[in-house]
Amino acid sequence: MDKKCESGRGHTRRDALKMFGVVGGSLALHGVMGGVPSFAWASEVAGWQAADMPSLVGKRMLVTGGSSGMGFEDALALSRAGAQVIIAARNAQRGAESIERIRAQVPDARVRFEQLDLADLSSVRSLAQRLNAEGENLDVLINNAAIMAPPQRGVSRDGFEMQLATNFLGHFALTGLLLPSLRKSSDPRVVTLASIAVNRGRINFDDLQSERDYNPYAAYAQSKLACLMMAFELQRRSLANDWGVRSVAAHPGVAVTELVERGPGLESEFAREWAKDREVYHSAAQGALSSLFAATAADAEGGRYYGPTGEEEKRGPLGLAKVPDAAADTDDAARLWSVAERLTGVKYG
Repeated sequence: MDKKCESGRGHTRRDALKMFGVVGGSLALHGVMGGVPSFAWASEVAGWQAADMPSLVGKRMLVTGGSSGMGFEDALALSRAGAQVIIAARNAQRGAESIERIRAQVPDARVRFEQLDLADLSSVRSLAQRLNAEGENLDVLINNAAIMAPPQRGVSRDGFEMQLATNFLGHFALTGLLLPSLRKSSDPRVVTLASIAVNRGRINFDDLQSERDYNPYAAYAQSKLACLMMAFELQRRSLANDWGVRSVAAHPGVAVTELVERGPGLESEFAREWAKDREVYHSAAQGALSSLFAATAADAEGGRYYGPTGEEEKRGPLGLAKVPDAAADTDDAARLWSVAERLTGVKYG
């Protein structure tokens, strides 16, 4: 178990498993975001369920990665509540199948598919241009899509490390490009998905693209930490520039989805350890509760981070999640924002 990872100096396989809460590890530190303390065991939203969502009739919402896993559960629940839902994903066939599944349960669902490859900035720009050209408001953007820990380092079409490109840079660009449509809403929200892996993540500005040292789990943790920092920084910039956008972060704990199958693989050591506790982890629908709360609840606050509050935040009732010190570093967040602007060519506002 403690054999060194084949790729990545100083990380053991046990370290990688601990990073995601698959084996025991230390709890994350408390942090402060934008001057507001975050307490993990707050009970103000405990017991909240998808059935508690208000009517979303008249609301227009976009879910990235909405054709599978928690993204699909988001799209299904939002459709049930009456929202007009846009599923944005790479695979058009899976998108069509997802729409059929939703309409089988919600016959009058107003749901459609839009092509989006977050690892291709031209695809991101194309989607944003199509939606902005429609001239309608966008009430909620849920930045959900992700890939996790592919064994070999991949490179996006734009030359970026694949996890950073898909999980962070693509969403950073999409959010900025959709800002005109978001600002047309009376209550625009951006919900960005992080992960319990952020508790062991760090932004390696000296090797952001993992060119010198690729560890699949460390690269995933870095990409999700970047997402969390982006969510907090967007809230600060929205307040400073009067954009009116409520930026909220969420994580699902540990949920049973296709993320492991498509990342490390079902034959990996990570998957074998993960499978031992599979029955006690959240379902995809349970994992989606934090993002649904962030996207729809009147009590969801900008600059907050929501997730399960059970053991090590792997599962349990919804509440405020711990914010690691790294995510609360406003100087690093501003630096990361500038790097993302340079790499994507997208400047907000």
